Amino acid sequence: MVKKQTDTVKHAKGRGSRFVYEALKREILSLVLEPGTPLDETSLSERFAMSRSPVREALVRLSAEGLVDMLSNRSTLVAPINLAVFPRYVEALDFLQRINTRLAAQNRTEPEIALMTREARAFDRACAANDYLAMSATNRDFHMAIAHAGKNPYLARSYGQLLDEGRRMLHMHFDYVRASSGDSLLGSEHLEMIEAIRVKDVDLADRLAHAHTRQFHARFVEFLSAKYSDDFDFDLSTLSISA
Repeated sequence: MVKKQTDTVKHAKGRGSRFVYEALKREILSLVLEPGTPLDETSLSERFAMSRSPVREALVRLSAEGLVDMLSNRSTLVAPINLAVFPRYVEALDFLQRINTRLAAQNRTEPEIALMTREARAFDRACAANDYLAMSATNRDFHMAIAHAGKNPYLARSYGQLLDEGRRMLHMHFDYVRASSGDSLLGSEHLEMIEAIRVKDVDLADRLAHAHTRQFHARFVEFLSAKYSDDFDFDLSTLSISA
């Protein structure tokens, strides 16, 4: 047992800040580390058996991705999920999802279609296993395969940031969707998007991408209404995107 623990420590040390970053990001996205949780550098250094320097590098990287807040008093917290700005989030997501999908329909290659299909199947497997962390990760991978096929790295990068921010929101309502509807969450939508992109039907790809955003929006608003409406000072009926 002592040898195994020693090997784990050596492994962690060898990977440095990347190891800390990946471990903390996984715990933040899956809500193991809840919004507002303090992240003390000294405690994290002890946990990962390394100096504070790689820990701080990992926290800076997480801060750049909006997953932690590094405050002026040198304390660090897991970033809150500000549900009051959800309308603005989904508005931006809708725009970037549509434009990246349109570009993919214009510019895709056959290998990129094959990659989209593999990522869609990976998401289906994650759903079948009821693995929420894998579901949010493979959902991101699928949509980023589309974005990269669009050949605009600036739009793809912005889209990826939004998808990462939304992963915690996905975890918040996965259980609710499963319990309330028992459906497969997304069904055949990913494959329909791939087919529109494959045949280069730009307008259909756009419509499907928009419908995809609206479905996420509708389910999340339903989740908020059922779970948290008494806690917010905004009108849930205003959380809408255009048809």
